[in-house]
Amino acid sequence: MRKDKAKVLDEQWDDERVASFLEPRPGDGENADFRLLLRAYQSMRDSDFARFLPLFCSAGRDINAVGDEGKTLLQEVSEHRYGTAYAEVLKTHGATEGAG
Repeated sequence: MRKDKAKVLDEQWDDERVASFLEPRPGDGENADFRLLLRAYQSMRDSDFARFLPLFCSAGRDINAVGDEGKTLLQEVSEHRYGTAYAEVLKTHGATEGAG
């Protein structure tokens, strides 16, 4: 189980910074789409995450990608105390509870 969402400082993110989270980084074998979503979730405020998801989906990425633990990001954030806003944004963009 991953740790709960840490507090993010109230920092303004421009569109270029939000879009930069679509750039893949070297992976450890975990699903690349899941890794991108997880990194965005861990790094962004919910409002920035809401701006990121349309870019993610438009790029043909899989919003229901499964991580090493067999869960989608929606399934993971639904277990986090502060994940509600993120879960709602994921659902708005097509994430489903039954994926994974």
